[in-house]
Order: sequence, then C-alpha cells, then structure tokens
Amino acid sequence: MAYRKTVASLVAAAALLGTSTAFAQTEIDFWHAFTGRLGELVAEQVDTFNGSQSDYKIVASHKGNYSETLNAGIAAFRAGEQPHILMVFEVGTATMMGAKGAIKPVYEVMGDGFDQSKYIGSVKGYYTSPDGNMLSLPFNSSTPVLWVNRDKLSEAGIDPDTDMSTWEQVSEVLDQLKAAGVECPMTTAWQSWIHLENLSAYHDTPFATKDNGFAGTDTELAFNSPAQVAHISAMGDWAKDGKFIYAGRRNEGGANFRAGECALFTESSAGYAGIKSEAEFDFEVRPLPYWSAVASEPQNTIIGGASLWVLEGHEADEYEGVAAFMDFLSSSEIQAKWHQDTGYLPITAEAGDLTRSQGFYEQNPGTDIAVIQMTAKEPTANSKGLRLGSFDQIRGIIDEELEGVWSGDKSAQEALDSAVERGNALLRRFEQSAQ
Repeated sequence: MAYRKTVASLVAAAALLGTSTAFAQTEIDFWHAFTGRLGELVAEQVDTFNGSQSDYKIVASHKGNYSETLNAGIAAFRAGEQPHILMVFEVGTATMMGAKGAIKPVYEVMGDGFDQSKYIGSVKGYYTSPDGNMLSLPFNSSTPVLWVNRDKLSEAGIDPDTDMSTWEQVSEVLDQLKAAGVECPMTTAWQSWIHLENLSAYHDTPFATKDNGFAGTDTELAFNSPAQVAHISAMGDWAKDGKFIYAGRRNEGGANFRAGECALFTESSAGYAGIKSEAEFDFEVRPLPYWSAVASEPQNTIIGGASLWVLEGHEADEYEGVAAFMDFLSSSEIQAKWHQDTGYLPITAEAGDLTRSQGFYEQNPGTDIAVIQMTAKEPTANSKGLRLGSFDQIRGIIDEELEGVWSGDKSAQEALDSAVERGNALLRRFEQSAQ
C-alpha cells in the first residue's frame, strides 16, 4: 500500500540521519488520553514523525482518561507548566473555546497557506469558530455503529444476516436471543453519547435549544422530548427483561463484547482496533439503528473522540514544530493508515479516497459505514453536533439518571426531566462565566 511505503521511507530516512541528530532538538509536549492498542498507534505516529526530520521531537505523555487529561491540562496551564498540544474530547470544546488566553487557534498556528477546505465538513465543523476558522485539529473522530457477533446469532438460531436497520427490528432479535438463553443479548458503551446525543441527531430532534448550543450560550437542554423518552423507555424495558446488560458509563462493555459474551454492541466505530485485535469470533459492523416510528430514514450521526488544542505560553520556534507535526498528522498517507488501523474517521477527503483506492473498504466490508453515516446527508441544526458548556459534568448527570432507569428506580420521563433540570443549572453558571 502507498501509505506503508511512505512510512517505510520516513523510517529509513531516520536511520540515515544516525548520530547527526546529536544537536539539540526543539521538544514539543503532547498530552493524550490513549492506552492499549490506540496508545500503541499514537506512539507509532510520534515515532514516525520524530524519525522523519531532525528539527523537532514530539514527547507524548498519557495523562489518564479524557476527563483526567482535560483536567490535567487546565491545572498545568494555571501552574504555567502547560504542554504545547492537549488532546481534549469533543464535549470539552465549549470549555476550551471559553478559555480566554489559554488557547492558540490552530488556524493561527498553521499560518498562511493553511487549507481548511480539505478537512471533512462534518468533522471540522465541530471545532470551527462562527467565522469559519478551525480552532483545534480533529484527531480521533468517531461515530457510533452497531457491532454484531455473528457467531452468537448463529448459535441462537438467528440468521446472522438478518436486517437490524431499525430499533424495531433489533427489539425482535433481542427477544429471540433472550429466548435462546443468551445471557448478554446487547450491551453498550458511552450511553449518553450514543443513546441520547446521537439518537437525537440521527432523528433530527433537538438535544438542546439554540442549535444545540452553536447559536449561543443561553441554550437549554431539550432531550426529554417524546423521541428520546420513547427510546430510553424501550431500553429500560430491555434492561428489566435481561435483554440489555449495562456494564458502565464509559467503554466497560467493550471487554464483554470482545470476549464473545454479547451478541450486539453499540459502540464507537473506533472499537474496530480492539475488536479486530482481540475478537475470536466472526464480527460485523452495521449502521446505528433508527426508530422507523420516529423517522422515515435516519439523518446523520455526530462525532465523538477528540481534537488537538494548542496552548499559549510557548516560543515561536516551538509553534513551528507544532505546525509541522499537525501537518504531518493531516497528510493523506498518515490519515489513511490511522483510519484503517483504528476505525476513526479520516479527517480529510483525500485520506478517505486513498483508503478506497487501496481496496481497504472492499477487503474489510463495513469499515466505510461510519464515513457514510457522517457524510451522506448535509447536517441540520439538530445534527451538526453539540457545543455546550460544562458538558462533561452534564454527561455525568445524564449517566446517573440513566442508571436509575436501568435499575428500575425511575421512569424514562422522570430521569430525563431530572437530567434536563440539573443540567440547565450548570449551563446557566457557564453562561454567566462566559460573559
């Protein structure tokens, strides 16, 4: 493949440099939230860049999960010890935009000649200012899909090719799995992101007012409307009947699916890296289901993952190194390899085209589903993403309320009404702080 030749040539170039790189290199600190297979792939990117030139050295450091990495970056900036590059998950976007004096917009770092048009609109729009300039660099952008354990379906006497495009069809399959004695018919990761945030976008229903926060900080949450209540109510019934097994707020359910215990799994498209590496069963990726009772066809899903923010307080030559690294990450060959290795979306159209021309989608059916889900339709005001202050904390509230539904302690309406009320209180505080 072309990108492998490029990577090989970069590594070869590094070997030729040998000891001639003994002079001091400009070090660039990069804090991220990846471990496991994704951590290995980030390290590979860093090593490839470092080996491709002798002026800069990227020093990558793992700082915990997404929330912990964001908090570490904030604390470091207050102490004057901030890194050059900080990975921040998508729900921290509004927080970073409001961090006056802390960030250096990516379009300024990249300088004249920076072609923002090459980045996929549905991805870059999340990290773009109202005037159309990119504030951070999309790095690991994913969208939710349905992962299927085909062997588990076959063992339960279910045709593994059965249509599960809609949640109505999924409900019928869950009934069959339960009747066949399957202990984990379905589990999920990132319950708020998939089953409220993306559910809303996928059905072109507001998650919040003011274009989901894009049109102003005076936004209010609105995810307690009939469409969301109906979905969470159905999942609550599945939980009560043992058809939906709740494993945790983040990606705890991934271990259960990769071990072959669960038949269906709603998770990020980026689950591909771990599932491909660990699963010892025949698996498949399908589009995220939609409710045909709510929409005649789905709209588009929205991204998860993170972007790379550049922090203020460093020297000009160091920012030149940051720009060089970000240009490297955006190259078609590196992006295509990252997309193919991880399941994350390619952030440029050229990387997607290169992946297709290399035959990857043909050889790995379903790996283009995430791209299609995100790009087949022009996003609406309800489906272009979320930009809400204090959203990490709001997600915590949503998680807590959803757990009340799964345990049978609350109805879906009660839980979502409570989450909206509690979340709105945080939005009002953020609005005041942003003025």
